[in-house]
Amino acid sequence: MNVMLMVIIATTLSAILITISYLLPQTNPYYEKLTPYECGFDPIGSARLPFSMHFFLVAILFLLFDLEIALLLPLPWGDQLENPLMTFTWASAVLILLTLGLIYEWAQGGLEWAQ
Repeated sequence: MNVMLMVIIATTLSAILITISYLLPQTNPYYEKLTPYECGFDPIGSARLPFSMHFFLVAILFLLFDLEIALLLPLPWGDQLENPLMTFTWASAVLILLTLGLIYEWAQGGLEWAQ
């Protein structure tokens, strides 16, 4: 009986809320709202704007370095292992590799935004 009462209350409340949400908003469409883009962008013309590939390269570099740094997060718990020296050696190797990669990208101009 309680389940049936809950279903009736939920259905009634849903119907009331749907009716209110349909009747309450004031609709006054005007030119800006009827355009496909409400932000003021003029939709006439090509939708395909030229996009710099350099943006993607910087984004991929960021993700690469960010994910590799995330590999170092468990490092503080590495001193509780049987052989913490091996853990810190591998972590140092990862950090040295990241630093060398960053220096290489910097030297090649991969981090320069404006060319």
